[in-house]
Amino acid sequence: MTSLVEIRDLHVQYPSPRGPVRAVDGVSFSLMRGETYALVGESGCGKTAMGLALLRLVEPGRVTAGAVVFDGVDLLKLPEREMRRYRGARIGMVFQEPAAALNPVMRVGWQVAESPRIHKKLGRKEAWSEALRLLRMVALPDPERNAKAYPHELSGGMQQRVMLAIALSCGPDLLIADEPTTALDVTVQAQILALLRQLRAAMNLTVLLVTHDLRVVAENAHRVGVMYAGKLVEEAPVAGLILDPRHPYTEGLLRSMPERNLQAPPAGGGRLRLQTIPGAVPDPSDPPSGCRFHPRCPRVFAPCRAEEPPDLPAGPGRRSACFLIDPQKRSTGSAVPAAAGPSA
Repeated sequence: MTSLVEIRDLHVQYPSPRGPVRAVDGVSFSLMRGETYALVGESGCGKTAMGLALLRLVEPGRVTAGAVVFDGVDLLKLPEREMRRYRGARIGMVFQEPAAALNPVMRVGWQVAESPRIHKKLGRKEAWSEALRLLRMVALPDPERNAKAYPHELSGGMQQRVMLAIALSCGPDLLIADEPTTALDVTVQAQILALLRQLRAAMNLTVLLVTHDLRVVAENAHRVGVMYAGKLVEEAPVAGLILDPRHPYTEGLLRSMPERNLQAPPAGGGRLRLQTIPGAVPDPSDPPSGCRFHPRCPRVFAPCRAEEPPDLPAGPGRRSACFLIDPQKRSTGSAVPAAAGPSA
């Protein structure tokens, strides 16, 4: 496969009273044509900021450094007028919480028709017909009737289908899906994810899937990038990452899945206990020195506190920002206990 997008050393900052918040801090990865690439991590790790940066929609923040090369063009260098030709037309986005993203006073059919009218220069009648076609494509029930509804008259799953129709309305090359199954019940979640897989295959879409749910990743992604405190700490093919994680943070995320690692009850009985990662994601305006995960890491040793680990090869198609895979660092550092903290 060839790459569609190259993200190179991207930095995104937001202003705050305590100083700049480094939401994305030197992240690099590529998106291959036709693949689903998942970004995973806890809330506050920079996943959504990463997706918004690709569309230059980070206000009131700003991209302070780096490049986003889309099909050979650095989007960060384009004038705003030129950038509008990419948003919606070649890059679509499904935002979190469709009820908040949809216009509450505009019928959903016209919201779907808006992009074809702007980018394809369709007339009112043609744009409405195209909206109905798109709503059928995403399997919205009774599209002729529901196209005339307002967002609050639709269920959460139906709203998400409308968001997908809007994102796909101009046949984009890249779809950014930011937590597309948030607040949906399990049955509807499975339907939306199955629809995403079908549309990716039918339209040869490249999908950037932003999620915190490793089950969604395992079933839908080809490759995975794990983000922590604004950094990409591990990247791997999905099977390799799930079966053999190479970063302690990834190991912690996997241990936190109830079906994988419930701790045995204490002798004499008691309840099963879910394993957690101690502590919390650090303040992005004041990250710790060295490896940003070291205050929570059960395998921390001396170099982790003093130096920021670089991306290191961790197998075919894999990399990890962890000194544990560097034999030279392991031989010079001595293990020290992780700092205690509340359960996350």
